[in-house]
Amino acid sequence: MKVFHIDFYGHRKIFFTISLSLIAIGIIFNFIFGTQLDIQFKGGAQLKYSYSGTVDAQNVTDAVKSSTKRSDVSVTVNKNVKSADGSSAANNVTIAFTGTQNITVAQQKTIAADLNKVYPDAGFKFVSSDSIDPSMGQAFFAKCICAILLAFLFLILYVAVRFKNIGGMPAATMAIAALLHDVLMVYFVFIIFRIPLDNNFIAVVLTILGYSLNDTIVIYDRIRENRKLMGVKASYSELLNLSLNQCFSRTVYTSVTTFIAITVVFIVGQMYHLTSITSFSLPMMVGVVSGCYSTECIAGPLYVMWENHKMKKLALADGGVQAAEKLHAAPAVKAVARTADDAGKNRQGKKQTRAQRKKK
Repeated sequence: MKVFHIDFYGHRKIFFTISLSLIAIGIIFNFIFGTQLDIQFKGGAQLKYSYSGTVDAQNVTDAVKSSTKRSDVSVTVNKNVKSADGSSAANNVTIAFTGTQNITVAQQKTIAADLNKVYPDAGFKFVSSDSIDPSMGQAFFAKCICAILLAFLFLILYVAVRFKNIGGMPAATMAIAALLHDVLMVYFVFIIFRIPLDNNFIAVVLTILGYSLNDTIVIYDRIRENRKLMGVKASYSELLNLSLNQCFSRTVYTSVTTFIAITVVFIVGQMYHLTSITSFSLPMMVGVVSGCYSTECIAGPLYVMWENHKMKKLALADGGVQAAEKLHAAPAVKAVARTADDAGKNRQGKKQTRAQRKKK
């Protein structure tokens, strides 16, 4: 496998500028469009209509907004949905209205009539209606956020314990910073493409957390192994660049393979107008790319910056550069001390043995 020679730490300012620019753009779009919560999180009413032929989700949305005089409308188009017994398949449209205002029977009929005017050959027919209490939606949203926070907590503890030899908690903190970067990228995809936040958002975030952290753990593991091979004299920047370049091909190949698989899912969802599939696969595609980028360009450089800052503080506290050397040499000093101690014990044991023989 080819080994690259990229100065990741030297180009860290470029990487940080790219990330901060993307975050700034996402925040601007968030102010413009706002955050849309799905009916699952906000509560509201949901109507389902069957139809035949082909319809466009945006045209259906515009027709429903015009018919009901409401703007809190989201439409999901599903094709070839099988019945419960699997004997037949039909097309249906799910129309969600967020908020506390109910949809009357008269409005349900009016919506069907207006949709049939837009699509005369579609034959829209009312199928069912459901409602979700706003308090239940908010409680469900709160539980989902708690699940994400717990995932972050356990990930921090896992990385801190597993890599205590190369920093422990600082390494875990920088890994979580990279994960937050990935979560923001996924969130901004939902904002920019006007996708309401629903259970797909939670599923994508949890998936990306595990996927991205796995790449970061591979990098940290290589750093730990290279520290043993290179010794304490190697600087953190040299150690990082070597480890990242060694893992670069593996990280990119894994991400490209995953990206291609998710792209196929997205294309199939677009072909068959499966909104629930596309609203999951599109953010996942961005999340995979962001996870690969943050692993190589964010987590590692942040970790080295933290360690270098710690060395400088220790050097200033001890009044010289020797303190920084002590920090690097600490593992070696401990090893030498243990070796000397063991050797001393062995010599003492031999002397005692000789003394006992002389007495005999």
